[in-house]
Amino acid sequence: MTPPHRQPPDARSPFLERLLDAPVMPKGVTAAKTLAAYLGGVEDESVRGELAAATRPAKAKALVAGVLAHSPFLSGIARDDPGHLLACLSEAPEDRFAALKAEAVTHCRKARSDEGVGRVLRRFRADVALLVALCDIGGLWPLEAVTRALTETADLAVAEAVAHLMRDLADAGTLQPDDPKHAERGSGYIVLAMGKHGAFELNYSSDIDLIVFFDPEVAPMKPGKEPQPAYIRLTQRLVKILQERTADGYVFRTDLRLRPDPGATAVAISTPAALHYYETIGQTWERSAFIKARPCAGDIAAGEAFLKEMQPFIWRKYLDYAAVADVHAMKRQIHAFRGHDALAVEGHNIKLGRGGIREIEFFVQTQQLIAGGRNPALRVRDTITGLERLREAGWVTPETRERLERAYRFLRRVEHRLQMVADDQTHSLPETTEGVEAISRFLGYKDRAAFAQALTEELLPVEAAYAKLFETLPPLAEVKGTLDLASDPPKATTLAALKELGFQDPAAAALTVLGWQAPKSGGLRAKEARERVAELAPALIDALSRTGDADLGLRAFDRLLTRHSQPIELLAILRAHPDLLELIMQVLGSAPRLADLMGRRAHVLDALLEPAFFGELPGDAELARLLNETLALAGHAEEVLDRARVFGQEQLFLTGVRVLAGTVSAEAAGQAFARLAEQLIIALHRAVTEAMISAHGRIPGMRTAVVAMGKLGGREMTAGSDLDLILLYDHDPKENASDGARPLTGGHYFARLTQRLVSALSAPTSEGILYDVDLRLRPSGRSGPVATHIEGFRSYQLKEAWTWEHMALTRARVIAATPGFGPEVEKAIRAVLTAKRSAKTTLGDIIDMRVAIAEDKGDETRWDLKYARGGLIDIEFVAQALQLVHGARHPDILDPNTARVLDRAAAAGLLKAAEAEVLREACRFYQRLTQIIRLCIVDGFEPATAAPGLKRLLARAGELPDFVTLDAYVGETQAKVRKAFRAIVGDI
Repeated sequence: MTPPHRQPPDARSPFLERLLDAPVMPKGVTAAKTLAAYLGGVEDESVRGELAAATRPAKAKALVAGVLAHSPFLSGIARDDPGHLLACLSEAPEDRFAALKAEAVTHCRKARSDEGVGRVLRRFRADVALLVALCDIGGLWPLEAVTRALTETADLAVAEAVAHLMRDLADAGTLQPDDPKHAERGSGYIVLAMGKHGAFELNYSSDIDLIVFFDPEVAPMKPGKEPQPAYIRLTQRLVKILQERTADGYVFRTDLRLRPDPGATAVAISTPAALHYYETIGQTWERSAFIKARPCAGDIAAGEAFLKEMQPFIWRKYLDYAAVADVHAMKRQIHAFRGHDALAVEGHNIKLGRGGIREIEFFVQTQQLIAGGRNPALRVRDTITGLERLREAGWVTPETRERLERAYRFLRRVEHRLQMVADDQTHSLPETTEGVEAISRFLGYKDRAAFAQALTEELLPVEAAYAKLFETLPPLAEVKGTLDLASDPPKATTLAALKELGFQDPAAAALTVLGWQAPKSGGLRAKEARERVAELAPALIDALSRTGDADLGLRAFDRLLTRHSQPIELLAILRAHPDLLELIMQVLGSAPRLADLMGRRAHVLDALLEPAFFGELPGDAELARLLNETLALAGHAEEVLDRARVFGQEQLFLTGVRVLAGTVSAEAAGQAFARLAEQLIIALHRAVTEAMISAHGRIPGMRTAVVAMGKLGGREMTAGSDLDLILLYDHDPKENASDGARPLTGGHYFARLTQRLVSALSAPTSEGILYDVDLRLRPSGRSGPVATHIEGFRSYQLKEAWTWEHMALTRARVIAATPGFGPEVEKAIRAVLTAKRSAKTTLGDIIDMRVAIAEDKGDETRWDLKYARGGLIDIEFVAQALQLVHGARHPDILDPNTARVLDRAAAAGLLKAAEAEVLREACRFYQRLTQIIRLCIVDGFEPATAAPGLKRLLARAGELPDFVTLDAYVGETQAKVRKAFRAIVGDI
């Protein structure tokens, strides 16, 4: 393969003369047939003929066919405008890009409305998307050229939109500029490009992060007019132009949340207020963000002046210990969860995961923050130049710079290819082997194995360099104060240090640690155990200081020690594995549910030391194998239940730790929790069926199926989910009694089997329970039999069921069944969901149901993410409404999983693009937060009383810089979701 950074020498010649690379076609798909199908749809005979000639060479054919086969997004652009594809293949790409920019500027300046400007920019962005993709995939442009073209596209879009809006203000008389044709100049209105946008490093489907400031002393306002309201309204219009979705797409998703205190400030902030904020309470992450800041639109001179004033905030003359502590804590929080030797390819996040893009960026930016105040040469925006400057200054070795640059180029290329598939802002490889195979071929590898090897070879050196980054920095405890944990009574300096480290009750914390040296019972009575815990105590306190609740974590660890009959081994493990100590303290201090499991089952820690722990989550086959091996060791029926509980609790713990550590996505975690429940249900359904047969015999022709509903049906479970189940059965109609020593009639037999299954799952034993089970979604609810005959189920659903019961049925999925019975049940469910029904009546019933839930549960609490107005239940009701209303004509949209329903409905044209975007992003956003909340707390989340560490975990899960920003974004998201609900389902 051609290295992704190789640039041909004839860099201004036509595209096809410089073409180097092409994708590998998907399995079973040929380039010739793909290209022929595309050309057959080109209506213009002249364009069709020229495209056929241009794609006749083998490499050109492979490129175009590969793009068409692998990317629905790019193939859509190519089909909409074949002439543009022809121009991209025929001209020098630099000339084509320049022409597209010039054309966009001309049309924007002729446009007289916001809608007109938006229409021009959307077309411009789509044209650039195809051109840049061809140059990237074909190996014509190195990474720098690709990201610069993407960034210049964003710059032009923002600048032309601002210029249009400024001219509009001038035409209205609000603004009195010196040059009305260029009203943005001298306006005092500053648009800063942040992050990758500021550094000319935008990825292929990147959001753009902007901060808008204005200088009130410079703004040439008409007498009597104030700049603040005018510029706030202008900014709101700017965002709408950029991110409004229409039939022809959008320009750029735009994020303004990097501004100071976004939950409490307007979208445009005066420069005096901003400078005061940064000088007084600006944080280290904001210093890091401003490394890449650059004025990209509006009054460029004012923007540069503002950044000049910000230099003392960004670049400190001396390295202060508070900054070291902040950076050290950031590094520890991420690095402690990096895993061990195993690395899963499926689902790996190439941005945030081990050895990923973020680690390279963090490596560079952190050292820039530390040394850039003394060395101005390090004050550069882009990552590759930053690496070279660090090498020149002696901060990194030539070998490290070379390895990290090579990995960075490789990972950015993978990132771009992932995003080119569907124009999604994604950074994760597909969760399935088939999905990774497809993206491997899109990247030009022959198969998944070749790509996986290349990926691993690039990730591991990054992780190694990243791990060494802070070896010379002082530990956080040294920065915070001196701890003397052996003095009795505790010294005032120790109490002060504990308070500074986040302990709300430092005296109780100190006494707890002292108590380990004088235990009344338990394994700590051994001298060696006391010596080991004394040695470990400072590191333990240090680690707890970075958790959600240091006091809670210490109490949990104390219980763990006192319950453990042989704590010496545990203490030795923690002493030998600092990363494991950090992770366990995070669990103890942030997730009481997991902490309780660990306290009762200390041996689950053994699994955390397995090299494969942070690798790929176990699939159905692996879970089934492990569970069957465990249950096979049981000597009697009660032991089967105990072993099932031990297995379930341990697997829940291991998955939960991965979620807490951020090494698996919320979607993957929901699927993992569901897979675990399914395998347990399958095994216990088999066990109770065998027990019933042993006790009561068989009914001729008997068949049973366990149908999952709700979160289990949709594979969206959390650590605290209960199980919504229905048991359906069938038997020979001529036989109604079992043939055993104690025969039972049909209904009684299957009711007893259902009760046994529920008990197997939910009855408390010496090992606790597995799940709470809810059978209320069966026909007739609480008043109906606990098991339902398949014919009764069909009849009830088609003739008697309420709309809310059909809504619940959209999430139904057979998970355990007698061979051959499962497909029959699924067919019956599908028949109900594809039946024709009145859209008006159905939507009215759904609205009534939502109102009833609001009256019962309330919908005013923002952090009740499920029931809040615009919360998760609104999204689920939209997905259910789409299936019930459109299932008859569009059966392909049916799916138990909410996010997949929204994806399919959008693809089928049943959702407007803007509404689909809002709902899909909100669904995944809520699920990320809910996974953390359900792991960490049993009761509802209350921001006012929540521990700071839990808020940090939630901010990380929400992919936002801090909790204040997250809280504001939750409110914004709920408003957007409710607006979409009204548009799709109806007013409420």
